[in-house]
Amino acid sequence: MSRAFSISPLLYSNRITPSRLIVRMSATATRNVGMSVGSLVVKPPAHPTYDLKGVIQLALSEDAGDRGDVTCKATIPAEMEVEAHFLAKEDGIVAGIALAEMVFGEVDPSLKVDWYRKDGDSVHKGLQFGKVHGRAHSIVVAERVVLNFMQRMSGIATLTKAMADAAHPAYILETRKTAPGLRLVDKWAVLIGGGKNHRMGLFDMVMIKDNHISIAGGIINALKSVDLYLQQNNLKMGVEIETRTLQEVNEVLHYASQTETSITRIMLDNMVVPLSNGDVDVSLLKEAVELINGRFETEASGNVTLDTVNKIGQSGVTYISSGALTHSVKALDISLKIDTELALEVGRRTKRA
Repeated sequence: MSRAFSISPLLYSNRITPSRLIVRMSATATRNVGMSVGSLVVKPPAHPTYDLKGVIQLALSEDAGDRGDVTCKATIPAEMEVEAHFLAKEDGIVAGIALAEMVFGEVDPSLKVDWYRKDGDSVHKGLQFGKVHGRAHSIVVAERVVLNFMQRMSGIATLTKAMADAAHPAYILETRKTAPGLRLVDKWAVLIGGGKNHRMGLFDMVMIKDNHISIAGGIINALKSVDLYLQQNNLKMGVEIETRTLQEVNEVLHYASQTETSITRIMLDNMVVPLSNGDVDVSLLKEAVELINGRFETEASGNVTLDTVNKIGQSGVTYISSGALTHSVKALDISLKIDTELALEVGRRTKRA
């Protein structure tokens, strides 16, 4: 059943004023973002200042510039209506459907959309999984921005799904290695793919890494400073500390046994050792997990790939974090075509449909 959008339009076919280039920060940025209930299968992660609508407006305005789509204005009658179909050109997990609705709605709230798949569903090469109907000009103006979001998110979701399945019983996490300005979008795609989110930013979790430890003068000094800071500021949040050796793990455990601490998770960094035959040695990681013995959550980091994540997941760690989920993403090939028969014919010729 078709759904109409309800977001106020910006005239992307006309002149874009400079104010529209500003990504405004809003305390309610990830709420009330104009997605239809049916499309919002996986909610975006929470963020206190991220303006998702502003990110969409920025993406549209950088495309439109100060004149709008001059090709559309030259070739497409203003009131012509068409129907365009979403076509998967390779197998994967589709993501960004809810975000696509926001983009279409921002361009033209009279557009109507049908989806035959939802965020997180599998698609296969040649599948038509959705369509949009309305003014041809509006659809073509929105097309590239919609596809840029959907292809990136689907690529992230596809890799996340494969990694999450292989990592079981451990949980797969992304990191802060996201595209600038797309932090929430990238992390949303991880959720759609079946992963879990690490900290959103610098504000929602204490994460004591090697540089903090070096500057503080050692693990114990860093932990004491964090515990004091949280107490003085009446803050309650997760605290993770990075360790690179069994000696550092023992330091953390000794400190925790002697004092009341806010530590919730210990990162075991680069304790997965690559071997010359392409395999990995996880014996050091297992030893660290056994030392911790369930007293804290554990997170393996470093040398995590689709080939190694299963073995790491069997080590007993709680979480496995992988920056590759977002920093090395391969976009899933998706197109939006009005003449789908010709698109399929060309796709078969080029082996992309």
